[in-house]
Amino acid sequence: MEPKNASQNKLKSMFAAIVIPLTIVASFILYLFVLGNSSNFDGGNAETGHPLNYMGIVYKGGIIVPVLMSFFLMVFTFSIERQLTIQKAYGNGSLDNFLRDIKSSLNTGKLDAANKRCLEQQGSVGNVVFSVLKKYAQVVKDHHLTKDQKTVAVQKEIEESTALELPMLEKNLTIIATLASIATLTGLLGTVIGMIKAFAALATAGAPDAIALANGISEALINTALGIATSALAIISYNYFTSKIDTLTYSIDEIGFSIAQSVSMGGYKESVLEETELV
Repeated sequence: MEPKNASQNKLKSMFAAIVIPLTIVASFILYLFVLGNSSNFDGGNAETGHPLNYMGIVYKGGIIVPVLMSFFLMVFTFSIERQLTIQKAYGNGSLDNFLRDIKSSLNTGKLDAANKRCLEQQGSVGNVVFSVLKKYAQVVKDHHLTKDQKTVAVQKEIEESTALELPMLEKNLTIIATLASIATLTGLLGTVIGMIKAFAALATAGAPDAIALANGISEALINTALGIATSALAIISYNYFTSKIDTLTYSIDEIGFSIAQSVSMGGYKESVLEETELV
């Protein structure tokens, strides 16, 4: 049977492989059939007609527009997916209350209560603490181990459990970070193409082509706006989710330190531990 975390990572990879081509196709469809609809242009011609609304104006931004639109949809979709995943990782209820309850149970040696609290909380923190508490219950009953050996065993379990949970939280964040840079560069490319067209209109013999000049400048500005908007959304999204993951990691480190300290200081109550059993 495939491990749970491996299966989840495989699903996340499939999600990215599906979303990226779908957003590209959807963006080109929107560009051609919605923004490029004849009703958005004077005379019913998207190529020669004057835009009658904002959709027509955006269409005049050129072929770079649907590419930037796909980037925007990717950032938006992956942000929703990350929000759902990280929210699930936090578990049920307040994380601060959960940590407080676990510490209280550790101080009194009531591992059964701590175990039940982990099952109620669930999420990444609940899973890590649950796994560490099982190791905690094992090592404190082993009288052949020294305190240092017990502490090392608990710390190793913390590291291994955390290593299994955190990669799932960071999945697809690299895509969002990459889009923040690519969107800016792609918008700049559209800007350069628009300005080339504008200067080409100025360079014509005789009177400059005012319409071509205006279209070139409009194309440049539209691509600039889309590139900046997409990049800004990606940066905000990336920083937000990174902060959420850091908070989660800090919570795991905090409770892990409390458990390891309890072992090293011999603060556990063996009489209580013998009456408790972790499932």
